[in-house]
Amino acid sequence: MLAETVCSAVAAAGLGIAAVTAYRKRFLTATRIAAYALVPAGLVLTGAVAWIARTAFSPSAWAGFGVLGLAWLLFMTTRTVERRRGTRKERAAAAPEAVTGGARPAVGGSTGAGKASQAPAAGKKQAGGDDDFSDIEAILKKHGI
Repeated sequence: MLAETVCSAVAAAGLGIAAVTAYRKRFLTATRIAAYALVPAGLVLTGAVAWIARTAFSPSAWAGFGVLGLAWLLFMTTRTVERRRGTRKERAAAAPEAVTGGARPAVGGSTGAGKASQAPAAGKKQAGGDDDFSDIEAILKKHGI
């Protein structure tokens, strides 16, 4: 009973504010205020306020909300863990990279030229970090830029 009275008072006050706003020739704003003011009155007339008041003071309803909250928490936890681990397909695809360590094969023949070609590559990495830019260049070339 108290909830219905409060909602009716809020609706009446809102309609009064809308009337004052319309008197100041701000009709669009007054219409919007009137629309917001009529929502509590509509909730009272449909009986939704009485239902909400009964639900708010019901221990079984609060237990139900608690169970729903626990279900939501468990669902979100599993999604977070799944995102951190990745899906089974992503883990299976990443397994070959983990075995090779992501290393690139050496360029050059097996006649010992491979050792000579590795030395300048090591010097490049130490000199200025050009290896980082070569990755970027490869990505840009891949996309045709």
